[in-house]
Amino acid sequence: MAMGGDAGRAELRLDLLFYAFGGVFALVTAVLSEFYGYRVWGNFAVSGYFAAAALTLLRPTQRWLPVVVSGVLSIVAPLLYLAFRRAPDFTWGPWPWSFPAQPEVWVIERAARLLLADGTPYTDLATLGRTAHPDDYTPYGPAMSVFGLPRAVFGDHPLTDSRVMFLLGSALAVWAAWRVLGKPTISVRGAQLAAISPLTALTLSVAGDDVAIVAMIVLAAALAYRVSPVWTGAVCAVMVAMKLTAIPAAVVIGFGVLAHAGGRALSRYLGALASVGALITVPVLAADPASFVEHVIKFPVGLGQASSPASSPLPGHLIAGTGPVGHVIALVLLGIAACAITAWLVVRPPRSGTEVLVRVAVGLGAAILLAPATRWGYLVYPVALAGAAIAFAAITATPGPASQRDPGPDSATDHPAGPSAGTTPNPSGLS
Repeated sequence: MAMGGDAGRAELRLDLLFYAFGGVFALVTAVLSEFYGYRVWGNFAVSGYFAAAALTLLRPTQRWLPVVVSGVLSIVAPLLYLAFRRAPDFTWGPWPWSFPAQPEVWVIERAARLLLADGTPYTDLATLGRTAHPDDYTPYGPAMSVFGLPRAVFGDHPLTDSRVMFLLGSALAVWAAWRVLGKPTISVRGAQLAAISPLTALTLSVAGDDVAIVAMIVLAAALAYRVSPVWTGAVCAVMVAMKLTAIPAAVVIGFGVLAHAGGRALSRYLGALASVGALITVPVLAADPASFVEHVIKFPVGLGQASSPASSPLPGHLIAGTGPVGHVIALVLLGIAACAITAWLVVRPPRSGTEVLVRVAVGLGAAILLAPATRWGYLVYPVALAGAAIAFAAITATPGPASQRDPGPDSATDHPAGPSAGTTPNPSGLS
């Protein structure tokens, strides 16, 4: 791709800045992080980002080459190295130096084993015979256990590591979104922020679960304006049943469906959301309702038998840490932000996939920054979703067939009720 003119030079400067920032972030992580997995990631990623910067200078017309190189060296290579470092009988070790993966990995794999054995992925804390520890909890919905099933079924092997499953699942969801959108050309800038930013790369290498949620949100945003509200609701149900963090995204998408196709489409969306969600959740809830509530509801909000370790020094946590008054102030600020986002949705509902992703990114970003208990790693949500929004916006701006463009905010909202049985859905309409 030619990169002539002032615009081309500006794009290359931004590319260099992105890769330089990634390299510095990785270097600092490799040197200063207390976590073994983070340090391993940093050592791999330093070479990936700086190699990408060098390629940007040497081959300025091939902007995708640095993206691929940095992706391989900052995601695939460290993930596989850490997966192969796991001993088959390894569970825990001295914190934090021996961890080849974050606890989320073992927690999800344990949840899959429990699901197969007991019908519920949640440990009955009353049977532990000791005080509950945060690592005894599974603060996810039952659908998250799917990513641990390969290890539960086929045994301990590097390729059954749940991080490998998260990488594959995320890639599959993004590929499906790309197909739904009509196989458009993807924005390099969007790919950088969504797929190979340090937050995305680090998360995929040491954990992976949050990136899978992001990928599902992207797929749902694509489906909402291209296919059917039923499919959109089903995907949203799965992602909410994976992690309750996805609830705001499902709400935003619901506003989008209503604005784009009306009340009947919204009712179909909500029906699919409720029915698929119930299909996934009710059997687990029936197996052990007390454990479900303890793990999924009480623990994340700080009401469990053990306290959540989420304590990154973001504004909400810092304010809450000043005392009881500070905690109240943080909650008030969080409530104000929630009201502001809700008003935004009501006054200007999202009428395209781009607008959905922007609103979800802003909403989750505000929640992460203002919540009394949070982790800086959760910032992968707003950053990756911002990248996806850039990619969706570039599709909207690209001339071409209607089936390859994301309907913009001025698109018509009156659509046929949907295809008859046996016909192919219209990719540019919402049935």
